[in-house]
Amino acid sequence: MTLPPGAAAFTSDGQGVNAATGVLLSHGFTGSPVSLAAWARHLSAQGYAVSLPLLPGHGTTWQELARTPWELWYDAYDRSYQQLAERTDSVVAAGLSMGGTLALRLAAHRPVAGVAVVNPGLTIDDPRARYSGLLKYVQRSVPAIANNIKLDGQDEGAYLRTPVGGVHQLMRLFKDTTAVLPRITAPVLAFRSTVDSVVPDSSMDVLRRYLGSELEVVPLENSYHVATMDHDAPLIFDRSHQFIQRISAGAPA
Repeated sequence: MTLPPGAAAFTSDGQGVNAATGVLLSHGFTGSPVSLAAWARHLSAQGYAVSLPLLPGHGTTWQELARTPWELWYDAYDRSYQQLAERTDSVVAAGLSMGGTLALRLAAHRPVAGVAVVNPGLTIDDPRARYSGLLKYVQRSVPAIANNIKLDGQDEGAYLRTPVGGVHQLMRLFKDTTAVLPRITAPVLAFRSTVDSVVPDSSMDVLRRYLGSELEVVPLENSYHVATMDHDAPLIFDRSHQFIQRISAGAPA
């Protein structure tokens, strides 16, 4: 697979008054950093130290993703957290879709200052997903879930097929993360598209029900699932910056 421009991992050092705050971003399942590249650049321009890794099994082939356990996705995200924490005073975990799941899980295990997520995944509507551990031996892949974007001309750099084995790992990650949501003490800012054909509303229901900390939900009325590349991207960028400023100052989020 040839990665599109902006799909490689992104890191930047902090500058100015915001240099002591790090922001750790993660792309979603079957995707790549291109989906969050503009968000990462915006936060970097505000002076934050930013890290956006390319997760294992991504940026290569869907066949490799099918062989990649979810623990490797999380380990890569956690390693990036540790590297960012070494050069900053505080870290905010953030992500899109499955990347939001990873951010929530990290917040249950690491002392993050806050969490900012866009259409985070915790459930899957398709009833076949629960049987993906068996179905992967019968059907290796299904049509892509990529580019659910209202704005014309966007490409998130995702796979053209979705590996069923990867869906099985995604289900395991969702179950594990749901179990630790009550442990989260950092404030959470969640952006939610009113129309999303990838992540169902039940994911937000689970987040509201089990989250152990304060939750603020910002509706995105003019974007689909990959909202960070959609019409509401500027809103996400601005509101996340405001959120980080509030929690960095120690004020209520």
